[in-house]
Amino acid sequence: MKKMLLPIVVGALLIPLSALGASKSYTLDPNHTYVLWHVNHFGFSNPAGKWLAQGKLDFDQDNLQNSKVNVTINMADLDTGIDKLTQHLKSQAFLDVAKYPTATFVSDSVESSDNKTATIHGTLTVHGVSKPVTLTTVINKVGMSPVSNKETVGFTAHTVLKRSDFGVSAYLPGLGDEVKIEIEGEAN
Repeated sequence: MKKMLLPIVVGALLIPLSALGASKSYTLDPNHTYVLWHVNHFGFSNPAGKWLAQGKLDFDQDNLQNSKVNVTINMADLDTGIDKLTQHLKSQAFLDVAKYPTATFVSDSVESSDNKTATIHGTLTVHGVSKPVTLTTVINKVGMSPVSNKETVGFTAHTVLKRSDFGVSAYLPGLGDEVKIEIEGEAN
């Protein structure tokens, strides 16, 4: 009986210890998470627009490679700050938000050597086209948010996409093909 009891006690003690390093599930804060883009406008300027984002983050602070992200963007929520431009970009000529109402990003893998930065590989689906995308990410802070009083992860990420890869090719080559993406996010 004593021989059987020892493995049970050791096993019970190890379960909580192994759970300490496990990933935790967070929800992206829609009030503090957005995707900002810039594109060259015929060489004259680099206008921007943004979307708010929603989704989930499974975050393992001690082993970022165990983390996962799944994000959805409502494409009709595009905002450039210029109503006429916003409506033009939502039209069939560009994003065709009536036909393609959402965009998604789902991570496939995460690489990290220091638990402060990460390279997130995943699949981005925009305009009905899915392509691999890599996000270079910085973990800004992990801690209790004084606003929400919840454990929060803050991060910044960026990448560069070719809009033509996703079937959005209006006004090429004058209107830039490369789209610079900046993401600011909080999840709690």
